[in-house]
Amino acid sequence: MTTMITICDTCKRGDWAECGLEQADGERLAALIQDAVVGISGVTTRRHSCLMGCSLAIQSVNKLTYVLGDFEALPEQASAIVEYVRLHSQSETGKAEIRAWPQAIKGHFVSRLPVLPATDQK
Repeated sequence: MTTMITICDTCKRGDWAECGLEQADGERLAALIQDAVVGISGVTTRRHSCLMGCSLAIQSVNKLTYVLGDFEALPEQASAIVEYVRLHSQSETGKAEIRAWPQAIKGHFVSRLPVLPATDQK
């Protein structure tokens, strides 16, 4: 089963213009994450314009969805995100043991969304 990382690619930090960057912070973080998942089986990425709140979503069928935000476009943050995604993908429910979380993702959780019920359930 595939775990998908949906990454906002339009996020810009408050000082973006003053820094003289050519790419938005979201574009840079998306590229770092995409590079970090190369060769990892069962993990894919996609970009999406404005997820609201400068965030990313970690999703898989029949698993909890996690929304995380407020990252900087740094290789160590991208690596921590991908390591957490690896834990999510290895879990039957998507819930990873908090002690196993990479330090760099702690404090970045926005929400945890329940699994969608089957279409014939109410």
